[in-house]
Amino acid sequence: MRIGWPRWLSARRAVRVATVVAALGVLYIGITFVQVVAASHTDDSGSADAIVVLGAAQYNGTPSPVFAARLDHARQLWSDGIAALIVTTGSKRAGDTFTEGFAGFNYLLRSGVPESDLLVITDGSSTWEQLAATSRQLALRDLDSVILVSDPYHALRLHQIASEVGLKSKISPTSSGSSLRQMLRETAAVSLGRILGYRRVDNWLGSVG
Repeated sequence: MRIGWPRWLSARRAVRVATVVAALGVLYIGITFVQVVAASHTDDSGSADAIVVLGAAQYNGTPSPVFAARLDHARQLWSDGIAALIVTTGSKRAGDTFTEGFAGFNYLLRSGVPESDLLVITDGSSTWEQLAATSRQLALRDLDSVILVSDPYHALRLHQIASEVGLKSKISPTSSGSSLRQMLRETAAVSLGRILGYRRVDNWLGSVG
């Protein structure tokens, strides 16, 4: 005759399992937060095939201060000879006349970067889509190594997404600061992206702004 576990013992075992799982989850998120913060302080800029500027808000063709800072940083890297090509990325939101990529292109053109050294990619409303489109276009030119330019808190996720879409990436963030809220949001994105896939998580982030 089979003797079952007492109910109280089964409940205790379930509580222990739940406690261990919760502790591991907290540890995982904590380690990810430390990695996000560490990556935000890293600048790996070195020679590459292209400098890729991640899109940000633009207003009727004029880059927002955040976007302008990224573009200025990319132009400085280009001027320093880090890469001969700058890629501007980003589609447009509902009601916009210009895409982020085209706004960035015009900004750099007016800043003295010749058109022959610029490539505009307007596909993709999320980071994953922008980098995937960039990978496809660069592959047509037999290029695959990039310097990614964005805000510091994006660094770790950018690097991992780039690897996922076939780009050999280094990160050179702007000098702007990162708030605790941005770091926590990025920690959540990286934590979920590693488990669920960055394409799904980035599309979700894009839908919630």
